[in-house]
Amino acid sequence: MTYAEANRMKRLPPYLFTIMDELKREVMERGGDVIDLGMGSPDQPTPNHVVEALAEAARTVDMNRYSRRDGEIEKKLRKAIADWYEQRFNVTLNPETEVLPLIGSKEGVAHFYLSFLNNDDIVLVPSPAYPIHFNGVILAGGILYNIPLKPENDFKPQLDKLDNHVVSRSKILSLSYPHNPTCAVVDLDFFERVTRWARDRDIIVTHDNAYSDIVFGDYKAPSFLQAKGARKIGIEFHTASKSYNMAGWRLGFVVGNAEIVRILEKTKSYVDFGIFRGVQCAGIAALTGPQDCVAETVKTYEKRMTVFVNGLKSAGWEVPRPKATFYVWAHIPLKFSALNSLEFCKLMVEETGVVGAPGTGFGEYGEGFLRFAMVEKEERLIEAVRRIGEFLAIRT
Repeated sequence: MTYAEANRMKRLPPYLFTIMDELKREVMERGGDVIDLGMGSPDQPTPNHVVEALAEAARTVDMNRYSRRDGEIEKKLRKAIADWYEQRFNVTLNPETEVLPLIGSKEGVAHFYLSFLNNDDIVLVPSPAYPIHFNGVILAGGILYNIPLKPENDFKPQLDKLDNHVVSRSKILSLSYPHNPTCAVVDLDFFERVTRWARDRDIIVTHDNAYSDIVFGDYKAPSFLQAKGARKIGIEFHTASKSYNMAGWRLGFVVGNAEIVRILEKTKSYVDFGIFRGVQCAGIAALTGPQDCVAETVKTYEKRMTVFVNGLKSAGWEVPRPKATFYVWAHIPLKFSALNSLEFCKLMVEETGVVGAPGTGFGEYGEGFLRFAMVEKEERLIEAVRRIGEFLAIRT
């Protein structure tokens, strides 16, 4: 018997992280030492008070039951999210209608597209982007339209230059700032302009704000919902993964327009039973507990960023120092311009053992770049820079 996957699955681009994982295995099998800066998986510990909250909750018999919307813990988590948004962004939310916890924000984005897309609906997605922002469109059967993000425009979408015919058929605009993978940042005025633009065209705006806490210097990342009228047209996704080093715990949330949240919640009710209640207790502890742990996490990333960026510059590879996220978005060195991003990353891991993420893994307009994630300790980053420097020198 022949098994055929759905046609929409065939439209998905290759998952380049799988290719890089295979290259890592090959290097390790040869006895090589791999320094993996490819995937943005935080390596710092989850705060102790969060771990303790999970441990205590896991010993309670009632925690092993299905999550239910009207449960005490579920209500406490929604309120904790609303209170956190008020304190963090001065945005007031109704925890009953404008807040929805998620099994990670990635899951939420995918289910959002399933909730709203018909086969002839267009989604405007700036490219490069975090993969679920465009792969989710394909999985839901919608039409993907890539908006190029270019260095000369500070990696911001030029909405007013889009084809009017495309815009008139578009249903959703997907945004994410601070931006993964380019590290670009915006101010509140940007969201004000986006809100006016989308409102006039009857387009839903979805904003992924996963890196709002991972910011450096004087920069403070705004929430899309701080823009006047934003809640009338859109929603914002967030996650505990980056701020509290809880990536594997799978806890995120979406906030904003009550009707959009209601429809997304309806979709989720058909496909999942919610978040393990012990993890919800941990999320409450993270959001309502001491926040100095977040500041320490940011401080660590900032030191790592300094070591890595300065090291690459000393080796002759000029890369911009980001104001946010824990990534470095680097243009392929000129001497390797004959290679595409996947070919360059393959060569680098084969010759140095240092893994980066090929830019094309983030969409059509990621070509020519690669992303490094600051998810190794400083001494390993120093070693990575040393190897890269030797690699660049030998290839001169």
